[in-house]
Amino acid sequence: MLWSLLKVVAFLAIVAGLAVLAGTLSDRTDGLRLWVWNYEFTLGPLQAVIALLAVLVLLWLLLKLIDLAIASLRFLNGDETALSRYFDRNRERRGYEALSEGMIALAGGETTRALARAKTAERLLHKPELTGLLTAQAAAASGDTKTATEAWRALLNNEATRFVAVRGLLQQKLAEGDTATALKLAEQAFALKPRHAETQDVLLKLQAEGGDWKGARSTLAEKLRTGGLPRSVYRRRDALLALQEAKTILDEGATAEARDAAIEANRQSPDLIPAAVIAARAMIEKGDKRGATRILKKAWEAQPHPDLAASFAAIEPDEVPEARLKRFRTLLSVNPGHEESRLTEAELLLAAEDFPAARAALGSLPQTHPTQRALTILAAAERGSGAPDDQVRATLSRALTAPRGPEWVCDKCGMVHDDWVPVCGNCNGFDTLSWREVETDHRAPVRPDLAGLVLAPPQPPAVMIREIPSQPDPEPEPDPKPAPPKDVTPPLPPDEILRRAN
Repeated sequence: MLWSLLKVVAFLAIVAGLAVLAGTLSDRTDGLRLWVWNYEFTLGPLQAVIALLAVLVLLWLLLKLIDLAIASLRFLNGDETALSRYFDRNRERRGYEALSEGMIALAGGETTRALARAKTAERLLHKPELTGLLTAQAAAASGDTKTATEAWRALLNNEATRFVAVRGLLQQKLAEGDTATALKLAEQAFALKPRHAETQDVLLKLQAEGGDWKGARSTLAEKLRTGGLPRSVYRRRDALLALQEAKTILDEGATAEARDAAIEANRQSPDLIPAAVIAARAMIEKGDKRGATRILKKAWEAQPHPDLAASFAAIEPDEVPEARLKRFRTLLSVNPGHEESRLTEAELLLAAEDFPAARAALGSLPQTHPTQRALTILAAAERGSGAPDDQVRATLSRALTAPRGPEWVCDKCGMVHDDWVPVCGNCNGFDTLSWREVETDHRAPVRPDLAGLVLAPPQPPAVMIREIPSQPDPEPEPDPKPAPPKDVTPPLPPDEILRRAN
């Protein structure tokens, strides 16, 4: 405000001075006399004004020439001047043009041109946070991993581009299959930006693949805290990780800590079958049979499963078949109409040698849903009931080509697993396994070791405690020694053969 006022006052003073000078010159009748180098000049009022303006212009040009000379000397000396700023602006303009052309070429798939324009932009701009990023992306897209690695490492020195550089190196190591280095880079990227959703997912996946269940649970908790995961999904996945942590601890022998982890996993997700199995096992080792029974009943109510039945049988491993059948009634009554309940009951009845009841427990399952397990139980019941061998053979033949029944199947890639795992061994999907029946088009073929063996049944039921007794086949009576035909000449004795040979 003050500076503006001073400029206005100075302008008014200059105008007033020029007005006074013009009035003075107009009042003089003899004009204006000037002496320059012993020469006298007489100028009229108008001529004096023109001469004054010419002198002012010459003085301005002289000052500009002096400034130009000083600027040239400073430019040659390396100091920043108007000349250097002019050339800098020109170089910067050409650098940004090269940078934009490189970005457009990279987006269009012209990686070679993008890399060349990136190098030009780097030479003109001297801004590695821009040009280095384009160089790294172009080199990675063209397959030049060496140049890309050098570019990413150069960006690590700049705080503004450090996260981008770590992420670029992480993607490169993942593409190379170096998961160990990728895990360390993911941890660094997560430390730089804990809220970055992609980094959270990559780190969680690498930790799960590497068996770092404790670290994976910490990452999952951070993902929940930052709002990247619903609480219901978090509870289930945290239960999966806690379950796997418990299994690892059990393998190492630290049962006390394993019990706590397994029970925590089952508490967070009671319907998770592996969690219920491990928690029941921990309860059994602790001596809490009632707690194990309660856990298994709750899981059975949500989803009956053979592993749950096997764990329920392990509560009393030395009981006789009749006592086991009686105890299992409390479990089977929780979900009596389920197919798994009917199959488990039939297996228990087979173990108790009540073959007609086992066949009745199956009901129409061998006709409505003929699986290998159902048909195997039916064949065992038929043989125990004294059915003909042809009938048993026919049932077992059907079992060889029947569907396997529910299995642990990856919902992402369709891979069938023998046991439950948190990470699919085929597509590395996390929490993608479900207990269901494989579709017909993707069903695994019959095992080669059973091909053509009609009497070789599939694996025996899981909860059977002893083999089904069967009546031995009667030994065939030996055939009487047939009499040689009368027209057949008896063989010669050895002495006669030698005599004739000589």
